[in-house]
Amino acid sequence: MKYSITGKITAIMLSLVAGTVLLCWFINTTLLETYYVEHKQQKLLETYEMVNKASSSGEAWTEEFAIRLEKVCANSNITRMIIGSDNIILDSNVGDDETLLLQFLELIFRKNKNVEILESTDRYVVEKMSDKRLKTDYLVLCGNLSDGNSLLMRTALESIKESVDIANRFLAYVGIVAVVLCAVIIYAVTRKITNPILQLADISNRMTNLDFDAKFPSKGKNEIDMLGEHMNQLSETLERTISELKSANNELKIDIEKKTEMDEMRKEFISNVSHELKTPIALIQGYAEGLQECINDDADSREFYCDVIMDEADKMNQLVKNLLTLNQLESGSEQVVFERFDLLEVIQGVVNATAILREQSGVALQVHGTGPKYVWADEFKTEQVLTNYISNAIHYAAGEKKIEIFVRPNTETVRVEVFNTGNPIPEEELEHIWDKFYKVDKARTREYGGNGIGLSIVKAIMDSFHRECGVENLRNGVRFWFELDCKSQ
Repeated sequence: MKYSITGKITAIMLSLVAGTVLLCWFINTTLLETYYVEHKQQKLLETYEMVNKASSSGEAWTEEFAIRLEKVCANSNITRMIIGSDNIILDSNVGDDETLLLQFLELIFRKNKNVEILESTDRYVVEKMSDKRLKTDYLVLCGNLSDGNSLLMRTALESIKESVDIANRFLAYVGIVAVVLCAVIIYAVTRKITNPILQLADISNRMTNLDFDAKFPSKGKNEIDMLGEHMNQLSETLERTISELKSANNELKIDIEKKTEMDEMRKEFISNVSHELKTPIALIQGYAEGLQECINDDADSREFYCDVIMDEADKMNQLVKNLLTLNQLESGSEQVVFERFDLLEVIQGVVNATAILREQSGVALQVHGTGPKYVWADEFKTEQVLTNYISNAIHYAAGEKKIEIFVRPNTETVRVEVFNTGNPIPEEELEHIWDKFYKVDKARTREYGGNGIGLSIVKAIMDSFHRECGVENLRNGVRFWFELDCKSQ
């Protein structure tokens, strides 16, 4: 990530470490030598005060003091020389006293021009001297003691320059190692901190896409873990709320669709029923008025009028019965009783019941199937389906006027097919033939007294069985089919 917290924290911490190392290096380079010179100067002054105090008290030439002085000079790398008032060297810690004395005399009488006075009082002078021959700097103290003698001390400064160089190189090496180690440690630590944050970011991103499966694995009680727990609770609450909203929205949609569908069905039902009842009512009213007004007085005419009225009343009665049956099936109030029965026996019963109608229409019928074929269904409703299929086949049979019934057993179902020769159903009307009051050939339907509800009843019965039904156009006719369970489920 371009702007990741890990990168920023690592960069900031490395900058601080590197800056600290560079600052130490800069201070070491610029101030260490000055500090060292001041420290050496202070050491010279302390040694001078120690010797001056001993000389004033008379302890300067005791063996104990000599040992203490030698130890201080050795530890601080100080060369000393004590000169009496008669210019005789009373004490020295160097072998070449004459050479050192000449150098001190050059300082005292200002013959050496490479001298810088650092501190001067009426008792002593502290100077910084450069020896061009040896290319070495010294710190020199020339002072008078309380007993009249003179104290000359010198310490080399060349060691500090070497020490500064060594310290700077060592600091550079240590700094590089420290920066690398800090980079690794800081990166590991920040990754440990930022990984949970990245997990929370991923979880929140998935929550924006309504994915609530991701959960934060809490491992402690720190602030990030508490935030993760709250994110988990928020995810569960959102999932539950959205689920409830979706359920409520789905129920609302279903209710709206049902209401719209019911309104449409009510309008369609009123329109279709009005249309179906209009003709028989008009006929009944017309023939009843004719009887009332005695248009024809002969017995045959009155009997004809009565037959027409009874016939139309019977059609209206049949329509009402079919509507009641269909309404019960669609509403689920019609009880479906599943039982095991011989399907071929039911088919044969319907075939026998429709024999007179076939003879009047001149239709031949043939059943293909050997029995028994046992199925699980409602026997009475299965008989209604077969009756509707065979009746339609009889009314619409043409050409050879032939009907064939096929019983085709499968593994778990038995398929019944009712084929009749004749004209095919237009392809654009195949999906509508199951609708209530839908008629492919209205004139032909009216001719045999149909009302367009039979196939709707078939579809409702098969839906109550939870099985399929359908229709197919063949080369020389139409085939209707339905399926029934042959195993108990």
